[in-house]
Amino acid sequence: MKPQIGISEKNLERIIALLSTGLSNEMILYVKTRKAHWNVAGESFMELHKLFENHYKQLEESIDEIAERIGKLGGKTIGTMYEYSKLATLKESPGKYASSKDMIKELLKDHETIIIQFRKDVEECSAKHKDDGTADFITGLMEQHETISWILRRYLK
Repeated sequence: MKPQIGISEKNLERIIALLSTGLSNEMILYVKTRKAHWNVAGESFMELHKLFENHYKQLEESIDEIAERIGKLGGKTIGTMYEYSKLATLKESPGKYASSKDMIKELLKDHETIIIQFRKDVEECSAKHKDDGTADFITGLMEQHETISWILRRYLK
């Protein structure tokens, strides 16, 4: 049964599509953060190991919340790495094992990429599709990425 929540079916489809892209980017970033957690070495090993663990746990929660938001809007949530990799704008780095500093730089770049996309998505959801609920939801996700970005940036000073 389709939700009757004051948003047209066409707009719901577009919102679900942008949430699916957001979900895909979060999944790619989750995997990359796990890889950093598993492979960090050298100076500040334990501090960065714990930091990356904290970040991937936050991403886990966001991933679940996005998937549930898609369901609330009447959509089906994708759930395979194949689908995620097709929709994601973030890219993986297979076979590459960066230094701690380069890991931080790459993760920071990815978080900032997501922030930029989420800003566009907030505007689209609110202004174009009249879905302030999803706009607010995405704003909360964006704020989490802003906090993580700020923390990662501090390591590069």
